[in-house]
Amino acid sequence: MVIVTKTDATQADIDAVVKRIESVGLKAQISTGERHTVIGVIGDKTLLGDIPIESMSGVDRTMPITAPFKLASREFKDEPTVIAVNDTKIGGRQVPVIAGPCAVESTEQIVTIARLVQKSGASFIRGGAFKPRTGPYSFQGYGEDALKMLQDAKDETGLGIVTEVMTPHEVELVGEYTDMFQLGTRNMTNFYLLREVGRAQKPVILKRGMSATIEEWLLAAEYILAEGNPDVILCERGIRTFETHTRNTLDLNAVPVIHELSHLPIVVDPSHGTGIRSLVCDMTKASVAAGADGILLEVHHDPDHSMTGDGAQSLFPDQFEALMQELKPIAIAVGREM
Repeated sequence: MVIVTKTDATQADIDAVVKRIESVGLKAQISTGERHTVIGVIGDKTLLGDIPIESMSGVDRTMPITAPFKLASREFKDEPTVIAVNDTKIGGRQVPVIAGPCAVESTEQIVTIARLVQKSGASFIRGGAFKPRTGPYSFQGYGEDALKMLQDAKDETGLGIVTEVMTPHEVELVGEYTDMFQLGTRNMTNFYLLREVGRAQKPVILKRGMSATIEEWLLAAEYILAEGNPDVILCERGIRTFETHTRNTLDLNAVPVIHELSHLPIVVDPSHGTGIRSLVCDMTKASVAAGADGILLEVHHDPDHSMTGDGAQSLFPDQFEALMQELKPIAIAVGREM
C-alpha cells in the first residue's frame, strides 16, 4: 500500500503518518516528488487494523500496489528516479558512460585507461578488484590493493569509481573506496548481499541475472529498496539463450519495459551483452536509441594481454573516443545528451 499526501502537506503531517505506520511494527519508505510525497507501507498492512490513515492531516488517499515489486514499481513512484553520484546524474537527461577494464591489473594500467576514457567523455571508471570467475583457477582480482589503485585513478582524473562487491562481508571495505557498488549477474539472487548493500546507503548497479526474467530482476532490486536504499540502477547485460554466436543475447526490450514498469533508471552493458568487440559499438548506439539511462563499457589500452581473458569484448581507446562522438546525435534524437 502507498499513502499519497496532499500538495500542501507539511513535514509534521508526514512525520505523523510515518510514526503511525511504525507504531505497529511496519516500515515506511518515503519518496518525495514535485507535487506529492508518497509513503510506502512495507509489511503486512492488516497490522494497521482500523487505523484511519485516510483521515489523518495531510493525507490525500491510499492505494494498493498490485505489482509484486512494490517499491520498484511505477505505482509507488510515477516520476523517474534520478540518482546523483560524483556530480553526475543517472536517470535524467544526460546519458553517462561508465568505462574501463574488466579487472584492475596495475596502477599504471588503471590510471592510463582512466585518463583515456575521461578525455573522451566518460563519467566513471570501472574495474574489478574482486572478480567472480567461472573457473576457480582464473585470475580473481587483487582485492583491496586494486581498490587503492582505483582510488589513484580517481585522484588523477576525478572520475567516479564503479566496482563489484561479491560478498556481504566485503561491503564495508568496498564501500570505503567505490562511489557505486556493482552486483554482477551471478549475485542477482544473493539475497544476503542484496540486503547488505541495501543497508549501506550507497548507489547500487544491479546486473540482470543471466537467466532472470524482468520480474525476478525487479524483485531482486526490491530487496535493496526494502532495506532503505532508494538508489538502485538496473543493468541489462545480456541473457543466456540458445544462441551461441554471441556471448549473451542483449535484451534491449528490457529498456522500455523497465521504464514502463519501474521508476528505476536502467543502464546497458553491450560489452558483456555481445562479447564481441565488433558488435559493441552498434549495440551501444542501439541502447541509447532505446532509451538507456547510461552505458557500461569495457575499454582496455592493451586488450590482447588482459589478465581476465575478456579482451575480445573490450574497445580500444580510439574506438571508444570515436563511439562517444557518434553517440551524441543519437542521444539528441531521443531527447537526451551525452
